[in-house]
Amino acid sequence: MAIRWPLLVRRTHKWLALVVGVQALLWTLTGFYMVVVHIDTIHGDHLVRSPASQPFDLDGLAAPSQVVAAAPGVSELRLQRFFGSPVWRAETPEGPRLYDARSGAPLPALTESQVRAEARRIYTGDGKIVSVRLLTKAPQEMQSRKPPYWQVEFEGWNRPTLYLSPQTGELISRRHALWRVFDFAWMLHIMDYDERTDVNNPLLRVATWSAFAMALTGAWLLIWSFKRRKGKKV
Repeated sequence: MAIRWPLLVRRTHKWLALVVGVQALLWTLTGFYMVVVHIDTIHGDHLVRSPASQPFDLDGLAAPSQVVAAAPGVSELRLQRFFGSPVWRAETPEGPRLYDARSGAPLPALTESQVRAEARRIYTGDGKIVSVRLLTKAPQEMQSRKPPYWQVEFEGWNRPTLYLSPQTGELISRRHALWRVFDFAWMLHIMDYDERTDVNNPLLRVATWSAFAMALTGAWLLIWSFKRRKGKKV
């Protein structure tokens, strides 16, 4: 039996449109959101203050060699401030560690009160802190960061949340409602429903090639319909 190509192409186009149409709509909607909302807003730059640059008084500081001797395996050592006081920050195999810049003694991990004070200092909003937790398991919005870290959430419609290092008190990341919507939209856009990072996953490739096939069959039907009309007129 001869293959009726117009019928076969039309049915293929119809079923591809039904399967790919929903995802094509999601691509459009999520892409629109990611274009409309500025990326700096998504990153939450407006939530935190830029660190102020202050000169250091180098007199009376412990020698860097003293810190290196106390922390074997140091790969980097730099001078910074910790609650207004100078400290040596040492990058060790176990992670960053702080040492008193004058005595060279190691500083203990941050307490909850210190975390609250630091979060309040760098946060630009007026909302109160509603929760402070030391996380040992990464939440969905921080899957790319290895815990532990402090989670400080402030009141507000967008649920602004800061994540701080338990060793240094430094800001690790910030999250808010618009970022979370963006993250969900990104997941739908790239069709990675697990890690939300793989932009070349098999499901996305199948959907992309299916959309391409739908476009080709649609173009074929369009050309065929014009030829058919022309033949009828003749």
